[in-house]
Amino acid sequence: MPETNLAPVVAFVLAVLAVGFEQMVQWRFGAMGIVGLTLLAVGVKARNTTCSCLGAVVLALLLAH
Repeated sequence: MPETNLAPVVAFVLAVLAVGFEQMVQWRFGAMGIVGLTLLAVGVKARNTTCSCLGAVVLALLLAH
């Protein structure tokens, strides 16, 4: 039985979901929402607590608005 390689399909679906989520944040919170989301994502990926905390604060302030 041949093996099917689903990795490209999964990667494509995840990329579409990520872009969709980013567009939703842009629509709901504007440019500062994208800045906050980017800071949070980069901070988590780089394990930089300052960057991730700044992103979380920006998003929290936008939610409180």
